[in-house]
Amino acid sequence: RFPVWEDIRKLPLAEQKAALLNPEMQQKLIESARSPDPKFEGVGAEARLPEYDWIYYLDSMAGPHRSVAEIAAQRGVEPVKAMIDLALENDMKAFFMQPIANENQDYALEMMKKARSVVTFSDSGAHVSQIMDSSLQTHLLSHWVREREAFTLEEAVRELTFVPASHWGLSNRGLLREGYAGDVVVFDPATVGPQMPEVVHDLPAGERRLKQKADGIAATIVNGEVVLRNQEHTGALPGELLRGPFGR
Repeated sequence: RFPVWEDIRKLPLAEQKAALLNPEMQQKLIESARSPDPKFEGVGAEARLPEYDWIYYLDSMAGPHRSVAEIAAQRGVEPVKAMIDLALENDMKAFFMQPIANENQDYALEMMKKARSVVTFSDSGAHVSQIMDSSLQTHLLSHWVREREAFTLEEAVRELTFVPASHWGLSNRGLLREGYAGDVVVFDPATVGPQMPEVVHDLPAGERRLKQKADGIAATIVNGEVVLRNQEHTGALPGELLRGPFGR
């Protein structure tokens, strides 16, 4: 929403790339980003003023990720110039991540360990062009279980199933038990993990959203029917709308 940037960002992606490749236009963009108007501060998941120490270059799902400020210092350029260069070097497919809140993983682990914490649910349907929360579950299994060994596999599975189901009042889910809904995910603990997100344009009117798949998941079963096999939808639609105890 900054001056110059606002007009460029309305253009088709190929024209945006051409503008970034133009040295004169690139300089105008850099100058606009030097002194942003504080009225552009966002709330919640909206875009906010850039803090380059807290904007990370997401070049892979495995961290730690370098901040834009760090990359800029290594290259000897301004942070916004580093972002432009990274975008061009990746054919306009670079991802940048700006945490909404805490990025200290030790603090995050301390909170996750609290008995009353519910750590693996996500909205995964809001802010679809900005946030991709559906990797929380595979991140828990790959990073916190396999790499950090901060949780056992059994503890993680409980956090993924029984804990959210019981908190949301879904009394017939979250356990493998006779009479419960047949909801099962079949995965390989040695390979499960999130893939890099991608941008797709499959919403009404061709609007964009972020989409993210995972490695190491063989099948997803809902109400006893396989709905995903090796990441591909089988065509089965056995799901149903679930309401918690408060009708929400």
